[in-house]
This record gives sequence, C-alpha cells and structure tokens, in this order.
Amino acid sequence: MKRVTDMAAKRAELTPERIAFRDHESGAQLTFRTINERADALAWALDSAGLSRGDRVAILCQNRPEFFLLLFAAQKAGLVVVPLNWRQPPAELAPVIRRSGARLLFFDRQNVGTARELAEECGTVLAGIEAGGDAAGTMHAMIETAPPGPFGTGQADAEAPWYLLYTSGTTGVPKAVIQTASMAWANAINYSQAVDLVSTDKALNFLPLFHSAGINLFTLPLFLAGGTSTILRKFDEETVLDLIDAKQVTAFFGVPAIYQALALNSRFPSIDFSAVRSLGCGGAPISAALLKTYQKHGLTICNGMGMTETGPTVFLMDKENAAAKIGSVGKAQILAEVRLVSPDGATIGHEGEGELQIRGPGITPGYFEDPKATGDCFAEDGWLRTGDVARRDADGYFYIVDRIKDMYISGGENVYPAEVERVLTAHEAIIEAVVIGVPDQKWGEVGVAYLIVAPDRKVDAGELTLWCRERLATYKVPKGFQVATELPRTAAGKVQKHILKQTYLRTVGET
Repeated sequence: MKRVTDMAAKRAELTPERIAFRDHESGAQLTFRTINERADALAWALDSAGLSRGDRVAILCQNRPEFFLLLFAAQKAGLVVVPLNWRQPPAELAPVIRRSGARLLFFDRQNVGTARELAEECGTVLAGIEAGGDAAGTMHAMIETAPPGPFGTGQADAEAPWYLLYTSGTTGVPKAVIQTASMAWANAINYSQAVDLVSTDKALNFLPLFHSAGINLFTLPLFLAGGTSTILRKFDEETVLDLIDAKQVTAFFGVPAIYQALALNSRFPSIDFSAVRSLGCGGAPISAALLKTYQKHGLTICNGMGMTETGPTVFLMDKENAAAKIGSVGKAQILAEVRLVSPDGATIGHEGEGELQIRGPGITPGYFEDPKATGDCFAEDGWLRTGDVARRDADGYFYIVDRIKDMYISGGENVYPAEVERVLTAHEAIIEAVVIGVPDQKWGEVGVAYLIVAPDRKVDAGELTLWCRERLATYKVPKGFQVATELPRTAAGKVQKHILKQTYLRTVGET
C-alpha cells in the first residue's frame, strides 16, 4: 500500500497558527491547527457512529469550511466523501445516493427539504452541518463531543478512493470518478508550479464543491502550500469584485462564465487588480474576445485544460506567451504526459492533430464500481482517452479543437463546432456562441448556432452568414442562428449541448 502524509495534520504541524480558511458569510477565521483538530474530532465521531474504512458519506451543501473538515476527516478515517449537486432535485440525487451506497448525509440549512426527501427515499441517516440543526445529530455536535487527540497514524492510503465526483453532465449520463490523495498531490504540484502558488497567496473559493474545480482549482493546492482561501457560499460578482479591489486576492481561478460576468459588470473598469498575480481559466473554452477584454486592462488570463478524470490540471498557458498564443491551453504540466493519436492508432510525434490522451500520477484509477466504463476510458497501454481532438503547433503548444462526439458530418465533410464558435465570437456583437449539429434531409447534418449577444447590440442572420462565409468553408457555415438570453450549463460552466439539441429538435417537431 502506498502512503502519503495526512494533509491536514502535516500542514498544522508546519504552520499551525496561519489562517487556512476565512468564511466570508460568518467572518470566522480557521487556522490550520483548528482545521486539523476539528477534522480529527470528526473522524473520531464518524468512527464511533459505526462507519468503517471504505464506507461512503455524502454531503449536500453550498461552499463552506465544513466541507473541507469532512474531506480531511475522511482521509484520516479512510472514508469516501460523496459531494452532491445542490442544484439538482431529489429525483436526480436519489440514484446517486443509492449507487454510491452512502450511509450518512450531511446537509446545510439551504438544503433541508432536499435532504429530508433523500433520507425518506433512500434510508440515509441525516446530520446537519450547523449548530442547532433539526436533524438527530449535527457535525457541530459530533466535533464538540468527540474524544480529543489525533485520529490515525498521520498517513493516508495514496491510491484508495478518497472522494467521488460525478461527471458527464454535458451528456446527461453521470459517472462517479474516483479521486485519490495521490491525484490531489499531483494536481497541487501541476497547478502550483504553473502559476508560482506560494504560502502568502490569498484566493477565493466559490466554484461549486461538487465539481473538481471547487476543490482543486485551487483551494486544496493552496491549503497544501499554506495559503489562505476566503470561502463564499457561491459566486457573487459584486462580492468577488469587492474582495479583489480590497487586495484580498492574489491568485484567481474561474470558468469563462465567471470572467464574462465580471467583465460585463459596470464596476469592472475601475477595479484595482494590482494585487492579483495570476488569473487561471478552465472548464470550457474561453473566447478570444474575452481574453482581449482583460488584456486591455493589463490582465493576462492563462487558459488551461483538464478533466475530472485528470485531477484536473493537465495544461495551463504560461503568462509570457498567452498574448501571442490566444486560444492555446499551453503545455502539459510537470507531472502530466500527453500524446496525440491519429484515427488509425498511430502516435503523432510532431505538430499535428489527433485524439488527446494523458497519463501520469494525476489520472483517476477509474469509475467507482463501474469496470466497463473504466475499461472503455483507457487505451490498452494505459493512456486515458479524453475524447478531445487537440492540435500541437510547431512550438509545442496545444489547442483543443473539439470534443470528438461534438463533431458532425455535413455533406460528407467533418465539422468541428469549436472552430465555427471561434469565428462567431470574433464578431464584435457576439459574447458567446454554441454550435450543434442537427439532422438535415439534404446534407445529413447541418449546424445551428445559439448566440448570446452583447447588451444593446443586434445581429442579423444574413450578416452572420456572410461573416462566416468569409472565414469558413461553406459546409461549416451554420444554417440557422438562435439568439438566447442564457444557455443550459453544468455547474462547472460547460454548456449542455445535448439539452440544446433536444430543445431544437422539439421546437422543429412542433412547427
């Protein structure tokens, strides 16, 4: 069994009195010593409740320090945390509870009703998080009444499941991706060395904790580095801008929708970003127009790419070349190996285009209790198949072309929607574009573009068609344009194209 250091215990040993977390809502400040002591107490309480190594514990809450208390307690006790999506209704969460086999469910006040329904349907024992909750027990009470002292040996199993993250929200078919302590350490190294993350850094935690970004981009790496995270219950652009302006943020990570919301805020031009040393982005493609908006304010967003299955950090653009390589996700970071594979299975060892495959210590061992999905995800020689088409340029920088499954065939020609989307978002009136392939009697499939248009701007289908024809082959030009006020997204900010396609086909069927 490979072992790693108990993360909370070691960090508390090194910097016990430094602040690990600030809870923005309550104002509480928690030192690394406090985090470790409370995690020890919670581990004792869970052990006393009859939970044993390998048992699953679910948690349904908005962002809060107690989530990380449970995460560290689980590492000490060998339990597996199952974060639940608080945006989903009980009907969607109940199958997750049943498949995971979670015996206990922690919940916060915002999710009392959902938790009760899940307990009634799944038979799961409930425990509130806050003091004074109306469940039979609370996390607060467990910690207060647990015996004192360290739990465990100060080490953790590096390869055992630590927590499960449900992915494939863009296809509607969830799979539980196993996350391990080894993966967390690899991600911490990959992200920290890419942006020079240090113990004096201050960051915000607002991306949802039921996704990899909320945990690993980059709250857990910053914890391991000894830095401080201010935790917001969820994203609020006014609060984020306030904290940046007050120089309470030195390192920042967001998905494109976050950067877009901040840029559209009327206060954006006057905000003092001088304390922010790094701006990372991932989760979905970011448009060249949005990158240039930040560049005009002297800010460089470093685009990256990763997956829940990769821990997630694989690629991140370097600040020095970001302006010259707009659209690139950079190079693979220090603990990630990547290769491009052609459709005939040959490895492309130079500049070119092919399926992106990844290996290294940050890769998941597989999907929880799903050997078939695990087998399908890996090539015979152990490389993770990403399902992404990527391109490597002459300088070794990578560009994500598109998802293989998003490609459609129009008149016998392959069309990658991401290429069309980039052309559309280069138009000054378009903030965001999403292209899907839909059935067509003449061409087999054609493209339909869903657009979010800048405030006080209008677009004309004829003008957009001409714009695209001047920049794309005719078969790539969308045959239809739909203006939308919002797009269906996963909590990580990815547009759910399968929902757009269902909506389009239903609308066409009704006309």
